[in-house]
Amino acid sequence: MKFIDEYRNAKDVKCYARLILQITTRPWTIMEICGGQTHAIIRFGIDQLLPKEIELVHGPGCPVCVTPLELIDKALEIADKKTVIFCSFGDMLRVPGSRKDLFSVKAQGGDVRIVYSPMDALELAEDNPEREVVFFAVGFETTAPANAMAVHEAKRKGLKNFSVLVSHVLVPPAMEAILSSADNRVQGFLAAGHVCTVMGTAEYEPLAKKYRVPMVVTGFEPIDILKGIFMCVKQLEEGRFEVENAYARCVQGQGNPVAQQLIKEVFRVVPRKWRGVGEIAQSGLGLKDAYAGFDAERRFGVADTTVDESPECISGQILQGIKKPYECPAFGTRCNPERPLGATMVSSEGACAAYYRYRGYSAVPT
Repeated sequence: MKFIDEYRNAKDVKCYARLILQITTRPWTIMEICGGQTHAIIRFGIDQLLPKEIELVHGPGCPVCVTPLELIDKALEIADKKTVIFCSFGDMLRVPGSRKDLFSVKAQGGDVRIVYSPMDALELAEDNPEREVVFFAVGFETTAPANAMAVHEAKRKGLKNFSVLVSHVLVPPAMEAILSSADNRVQGFLAAGHVCTVMGTAEYEPLAKKYRVPMVVTGFEPIDILKGIFMCVKQLEEGRFEVENAYARCVQGQGNPVAQQLIKEVFRVVPRKWRGVGEIAQSGLGLKDAYAGFDAERRFGVADTTVDESPECISGQILQGIKKPYECPAFGTRCNPERPLGATMVSSEGACAAYYRYRGYSAVPT
């Protein structure tokens, strides 16, 4: 299949692995931001092809994983209401709140539905004028345009029974939070290709310059990732700190201006709490005042809900590249896909889920 098969070619994979080995002269720690990249790395054993000097650590690039516990509890409270049709992408249904998850609400009679687009939820609102339809708007900049379009269309159509529970987060502020931390070990980044498809690469330039860290935009197939690692290591070895694009077939420097304008029309930048990490300034999106009527937190009076994180789950340290999943005492035992302590074990982009699925519960390297 075009853009898949040729980027999984074993001969080319081995070639890139050799090139990385040839240019590596010292230890380097590189973080891939995107959870989709994490799964590809673990699934295809990309980290095991690299020289021992290169360590890959996993970043906060799973929007499901970083959705704060209190927002999950807000979703649960709203979904429990008999008048509500609660719509979400499937990943969110298994994410544990403080007491239960959305699957439990559904099992207990709540009208929780999996949709594939926010426009599906909008259509449900049109077809069910007697019900409140709420869409769980989760994601990075990648999903923000579609969610903004749904809200924009709801206003244009005058729908009074549609709202969104917003949990949008932004990648560059999270990267800066990691780089400015006293615990930071990251020396280079593999930036998320799908985010850059929307937003372009300009936002990364100040970070690369300020923190003297190379950033390479990469895709999600083995060749994409290995090419990104090669370019990042080459910069590190040469003492360069630039933003480079290893995913040119999808990413342009300016991104998608139409999508960016739609985001600016509907959303404003706000502080956002990240699960296991804490609040990061200017790292989220919230609805602008002109669209406040579609804010589910306001509509259902749950804006002030706060919940403490589980002290046993170390997903925050995993999402910051401080620890690996197998370093968690609960990994694979007290925490597994059937009984997860945190979202990183159940999300399709979660690092813990990747290690459990592709390397088993005894994933400690030998």
